[in-house]
Amino acid sequence: MHVAVCVKQIPDPAAPGRLDPETKTLVREGKFVMDDSDSYGVEMALQLVQAAGGGAVTAISMAPNNEIKGVKDALAMGADSAIVVSDPALKGSDALSTARVLAAAVTRAGDGAGPVDLVVTATESTDGYTGTTPVQLAALLDLPAVTFVKKVVCDGSKVTVERQTDEGYDEVESTLPALVTVTAGVVEPRYPSFKAIMAAKNKPCHVVGLADLGLDASQVGFAGARQEITEVLAAEERKGGDIVEDDGDAHLRIVSYLESLKVI
Repeated sequence: MHVAVCVKQIPDPAAPGRLDPETKTLVREGKFVMDDSDSYGVEMALQLVQAAGGGAVTAISMAPNNEIKGVKDALAMGADSAIVVSDPALKGSDALSTARVLAAAVTRAGDGAGPVDLVVTATESTDGYTGTTPVQLAALLDLPAVTFVKKVVCDGSKVTVERQTDEGYDEVESTLPALVTVTAGVVEPRYPSFKAIMAAKNKPCHVVGLADLGLDASQVGFAGARQEITEVLAAEERKGGDIVEDDGDAHLRIVSYLESLKVI
């Protein structure tokens, strides 16, 4: 079984982040780490391959400046190889452009380690929170997408999942290949041993550019973005609430206040 798992490398959350004053986008520099939300996808991929009796897990990432530190975390957990797409033209890519790049990388992974049976992603990244990239990736790869998954079982020809809902969960089946997005807590990510961390240094980690994937610079980055951040404002401070002391008419004052908010 071949599982491709998307891994986003983000600036260390422990370090203060800052925005580019011109583009209003996050400045991606300094130490990079694997997004915590992706550790669940990596662990799920490893467990599925083990349950299948063998196969490969390929980590897929897009990052600036040939960055591989974050994806090394996935290799240390047990992923067999990684493909990192890095190109100056990628700066400013929106969700759809990112999905287009990841789709090309997943296709490349299938050409190398054999057809990809399952693509695993987080539901959303912790530095973007759009939640749209996974389903766009599935559409570009022409794969069925099952989102918000809390349990996954593969039998070789289909995937059976428990899809988290507000009321509980739905049981969903899909033929393979497919894409699933996993929620936090779906599994308990393993902590890499020192031996595994050292072994990760020798695992294949292919850094490729747009030309290697057959993509044009006009399709990605600021040139291909379909959205523009025009302004970033600080969130308004929460104001203190009104204290209503009951002098016998508190209920009337509360009802009047709710009416002013058009709640009732």
